Amino acid sequence: MIVAFSVTPLGVGEEVGEYVADAVRVVRESGLPHRTDAMFTSVEGEWDEVMDVVKRAVAAVEARAPRVSVVMKADIRPGVTDGLVSKVATVERYLEG
Repeated sequence: MIVAFSVTPLGVGEEVGEYVADAVRVVRESGLPHRTDAMFTSVEGEWDEVMDVVKRAVAAVEARAPRVSVVMKADIRPGVTDGLVSKVATVERYLEG
């Protein structure tokens, strides 16, 4: 599965980058395939391991913020691996043709 998620600390002011970095650090240290962009971090793996990473990433932000907002989208497709790369490669092939 791939989960794209965004963790937003609330009640900490306008600059939230250092809090978001705490969440991204958890994802990077997980060893799972991942990507971070301006809006979401995507992580790929088995259900339990991905959800554990998301939970720990939220907890990292929650440890420093009085309130946390989380947005998640999941693509659950058994048997597919390397989806973070292959899904983008498919779109690129169509763009080239």
